[in-house]
Amino acid sequence: MANENWIQIDGRTWRYEDRGVRFFLLTGDEQALLLDSGMTVDNARELAEELTTLPLALLNTHADRDHVAGNAAFERIYVSPCELVHPQLRALTSGQVVPVWDGDVIDLGGRELEAIALPGHTPGSMALLDRTTGMLFAGDPIQRNGRIFMFGAMRSLPAYIHSLRRLRTRADEIVSIWPCHADCPVDVGTIDELISGAEAVERGEVAYSLAEMHGTPIREYDIGVSVLLLDA
Repeated sequence: MANENWIQIDGRTWRYEDRGVRFFLLTGDEQALLLDSGMTVDNARELAEELTTLPLALLNTHADRDHVAGNAAFERIYVSPCELVHPQLRALTSGQVVPVWDGDVIDLGGRELEAIALPGHTPGSMALLDRTTGMLFAGDPIQRNGRIFMFGAMRSLPAYIHSLRRLRTRADEIVSIWPCHADCPVDVGTIDELISGAEAVERGEVAYSLAEMHGTPIREYDIGVSVLLLDA
């Protein structure tokens, strides 16, 4: 019996709820792909193998610690090379790293997944667009009613805004968005709301409150659709 935290989305797609973060399992005719490997679980591979017997690989949408807990169990890991500077990724990854670049396509057999670079939240943040269903697996940059971390080393609000503007040009290809945090799924209009809010923050038009996160002073900007957390 599969773990009760698995939620089936359709006949080839599942999501796993892991205490505030989620990861996904996508299957095709020939292969299966796990998107991220969890935060509190270290057996994401075993959990995925409850649902499929297909050859299984892992793609990290990015390398923040709540997405890579189970990396060590995988012999092959897809990730943007821009994430290889992350010490958490290096510490937990022992398998073969397969670089994924913007526009690359991962074919699971009858299911093509296009990589879309979304730098800003991290340098190598990556989304996957299922070309058949229009499902966009967005990682952390797109959230509704969430808290988007934009503080600390290697995070950039201008890069984030540019990424979302570019993604907006693909909006007619996107049917639904499946984030790793907060509401799931969300509608395509969320992209526009995040752009408008982030642009307003950049212009200094949004009030903020001071807070602390992991010992770091931050500014919290409530932009309606979500809260952006920036360096204080």
